[in-house]
Amino acid sequence: MWQANCRRMHNLADWISGTVMGGCVGRTRMDGQGSARNSTRSKKRGGRNEPLKKDRPKWKSEYPMTEGQLRSKRDEFWDTAPAFDGRKEIWDALRAAALAAECNDLELAQAIVDGACITLPHGSLTESYDELGNRYQLPAYTLAPPVNLITETSSENKVSDPTQKQAQPPPCRQEFQLRVRMSTGKDVRLTASLADSIAELKKQLEEQEEIDVTRQRWFFSGKLLTDKTRLQDAKIQKDFVVQVIVNMNPPVIVN
Repeated sequence: MWQANCRRMHNLADWISGTVMGGCVGRTRMDGQGSARNSTRSKKRGGRNEPLKKDRPKWKSEYPMTEGQLRSKRDEFWDTAPAFDGRKEIWDALRAAALAAECNDLELAQAIVDGACITLPHGSLTESYDELGNRYQLPAYTLAPPVNLITETSSENKVSDPTQKQAQPPPCRQEFQLRVRMSTGKDVRLTASLADSIAELKKQLEEQEEIDVTRQRWFFSGKLLTDKTRLQDAKIQKDFVVQVIVNMNPPVIVN
């Protein structure tokens, strides 16, 4: 079921070994005091560095989730997390280590963590620190699938006949709370439905937070959402997070 993830993991691991791991590994081999420095950094943080444990978090999604939805949710996290805190190279290393651990290659995951000079106080990727003392937290869904994961079968994917699609009634308006994470560091919840367009949600955010629509740029999974895009087109559902970049200096319109 996770063969695709394993292939992605090996590709990421090759890249990590040549970039992120290169600097720290090379310094450790050339500097005999590398282990002492690592222990000193751990003491400064007041924590300890435990080896990576093979136990993975068990969690249950609020609604049955397919593999595609899980991948989308993970991609959204990995694409947006470096924009708010921490160093991108450490996020890349954590992503590769998480994929390796999920593919039961604990030895490779530990090598990636050690090579990137990442400290694990509890032996879990849920909480870690880099050599500068920055803290990184990974949600459970990035480390393991939910217990109520739905397997996508080939029969479900075959329902792609255009005549069958036309026969399907339009989706009813089922409202839910959409979580919007702004670049100012604030999370806002908007009342939305799958049929809502980004332009409509921009107006709602303007009314709720007094942020002009011209200052808003909406992103999901690293892609810019246009005003005409509807949530169902971008496959944005409940519990997904949409990133909004707030332009502090709105463009000046000259007549």
